Amino acid sequence: RDDDDINDVASMAGVNLNEESARIMATNSDLVGTQIQSCKDEPFLAAIPLHKRILETAKKLGITDVPAEVVTFISHATQNRLRTVIEKVTVITQHRMESYKDDEWYEQATDVRAQLKFFEQLERLEKQRKDEQEREILLKAAKSRSRQEDPEQARLKQKAKEVSR
Repeated sequence: RDDDDINDVASMAGVNLNEESARIMATNSDLVGTQIQSCKDEPFLAAIPLHKRILETAKKLGITDVPAEVVTFISHATQNRLRTVIEKVTVITQHRMESYKDDEWYEQATDVRAQLKFFEQLERLEKQRKDEQEREILLKAAKSRSRQEDPEQARLKQKAKEVSR
């Protein structure tokens, strides 16, 4: 008996559980086992169209009657699921907005933008070089005087005049 009293937290605090339960039952006997809600239970979805859809689906499965509690339950379940999805999407968008550039714990491994700029600059330089070579060839062709009038030579001279303009 002494060991039970030492281990019993309620008795250590000086509370007699039998007396407390008798007091609760005497004063609030009508409230024991009931659920109290602070606000009116309103369905999230419109009850009449949802009830029609549930009845249509139930008829396919051979069920003829669906109680109103089912409609309310499905409405609340839909609201809860939608709330969960929106919370997850919100977390995802917050993660996407975070920037790790300035964080000292992260080290940048590659800079894709800088690499793309470098390749674009290389392409521009290569294009400039090709344009210069083509211009030099056209100028040489325009300056050269051949005794034969080659149609290709005439075309190159015409193009060189256009380039020089």
